[in-house]
Amino acid sequence: MTKNSSGSWYFGWNIVAAATLLTMLTVGMRMSIGPFFLPMLHDLGFSRSWLSAIIAIGMLFYGIGMPIAGYLVNKYGTRFVLILGTIIVVSASIWTVFANTLISFFLAFGIVLSIGLAFTSPVALTPVLSRWFTRKRGMALFFLSTGSMAGIAVMTPVFTYTISQFSWQTTMVGYAIIFALLTIPTALLIIRDDAPEHTDLLPDQIAKKAATSKIHQPTAAYANISEAMRTLPFWQICIGLFTCGFSMNLLGTHGIPMLIDHSFDETTSSLGIGLIGLVAIFGTVILGRISDIFQRRHMLAAIYFVRGLGFLALVMVTTKWELYTVAAIGGLVWSGSIALSSAILADVYGIRLVGILYGWAYLGHQIGAMISSWLGGWAYEVFHNHWIAFGSAGILLIIAAIISLCLPKQGAN
Repeated sequence: MTKNSSGSWYFGWNIVAAATLLTMLTVGMRMSIGPFFLPMLHDLGFSRSWLSAIIAIGMLFYGIGMPIAGYLVNKYGTRFVLILGTIIVVSASIWTVFANTLISFFLAFGIVLSIGLAFTSPVALTPVLSRWFTRKRGMALFFLSTGSMAGIAVMTPVFTYTISQFSWQTTMVGYAIIFALLTIPTALLIIRDDAPEHTDLLPDQIAKKAATSKIHQPTAAYANISEAMRTLPFWQICIGLFTCGFSMNLLGTHGIPMLIDHSFDETTSSLGIGLIGLVAIFGTVILGRISDIFQRRHMLAAIYFVRGLGFLALVMVTTKWELYTVAAIGGLVWSGSIALSSAILADVYGIRLVGILYGWAYLGHQIGAMISSWLGGWAYEVFHNHWIAFGSAGILLIIAAIISLCLPKQGAN
């Protein structure tokens, strides 16, 4: 029986650990396409624009799969959606390896794999964590973000190494096998939708639940989704997540090719991008600790602003120490925007609506990802430099920082 008293291990943290691992694998594939990019170009004979377009549309379908995953989780449960997503990911990975035409590759890698990854994404796992946590909900969601950062830190150099030693096809099949071996047992043995009545509240907090200052109540009540989606804070969050998706997926797809084009070798390029994710793991822990101390809108604005400066600096670096310095500083604020955005949505609109609103807001994240994935390849082929794409990311992030400052005062007091 799950216990919740002080000093006892709370089973919800097992779910957090499992969700973080699954997020690392899912986001690792979606955000670490860079190592696959040039080998795919070489073997398949596509142009940068065509492959970028396929990846871009895949990002869009990844976003479209989010609300669908949320609906299926609500109707059939998290376990069902994770297993279904795993079956889709494995099938799409095998199909991708054997695809030998543009259309076949587009369907397998661009659409089907993206939908499968959406079904095993953080959006599918956020509802179960929200049900299991009240007192430490923010911390639990930040740990989920840690999985995303670990995906960048771990999967980028791993993919780079395995592709160089074997091939991108072998790497893809190996990934699918490991994904299935980890995801299916995790879904069957650890993921549980039914949380204890009082979640992770301590005994004294259960008695004083209505008065506790650690549980943030929404400042406004909204009757339905359509009403909430017509309000300004929702669209402010959407704009921020759009820029987040634009920048993160630009780096994930074109970061390594950009650094290679700027005369860095493959190992240095992958280590530089991986360092961002590695530092972000520790950054996520720090941000999670202080997310209930400082105003969330101020933290979100700071994250976007420093990220924006980082993108402008990244395209300017010329030496290894400059690359690693920019990567380390950027990694400190690379995570947290998604966790903070979902927390702010909960603050403003309440827990009842946050799951669906988060799914729709994350679609904006993937629209940004789609645009940048295409723009990075197209702009380089047309203008033969990366300034347009990476400079746009930097400017958009700074604008998002300003917009975030205008969000309602919520949460951290």
